[in-house]
Amino acid sequence: MTADVLLAMATFAFVAASTPGPNNIMLLASGVNFGFSRTLPHMFGILFGFAVLMSAVGIGLGVLFKTFPALHTVLKFAGAGYLVWLAWRIATSRSMGSATSKGRPMSMLEAALFQWVNPKGWTMAITAMAVYTQVDKPLASAAIIVAVFSAITLPSVMMWTAFGTGLRGILSDPVRLKWFNIAMGAALVASVVPMLV
Repeated sequence: MTADVLLAMATFAFVAASTPGPNNIMLLASGVNFGFSRTLPHMFGILFGFAVLMSAVGIGLGVLFKTFPALHTVLKFAGAGYLVWLAWRIATSRSMGSATSKGRPMSMLEAALFQWVNPKGWTMAITAMAVYTQVDKPLASAAIIVAVFSAITLPSVMMWTAFGTGLRGILSDPVRLKWFNIAMGAALVASVVPMLV
């Protein structure tokens, strides 16, 4: 892979990983409600789950969806339904989590599994593999794509969580926190619409 191609791929990865989407909105909300350290499993779950998803697409899952497009449609709508449920949970949360609170952030496993129903994740993975995979070296180039996206996704998920954690002081007022969580739930639902249309 040439330096120009790597730079283009890294730019795409940065834009895709840094812009608002289901993962970033949930990390922002988790940072506000639970803090940075309690959100670490959620962050690592995203990294792991997305790397596995991209690897599967690179190996050939995309071919399966081309053969059976209904499978992709079912997965897309299941993901949208799950996102709406998560948006409801975020929107109805009314208190910041402490070490002893009943509420909890997503676990690493939950966040990793979520990648399989995340419409933005699928779009990113399929686009990256379609555009940057080299026909003469499909597995090697797919491995490079996964590595680049993983390296760029790590600071992105940390940034969104840190931003949410930074808002904890401002949102310590229950009324502000209520409206923030409602806005994050609405933003999460809004992030699904372009992927379904």
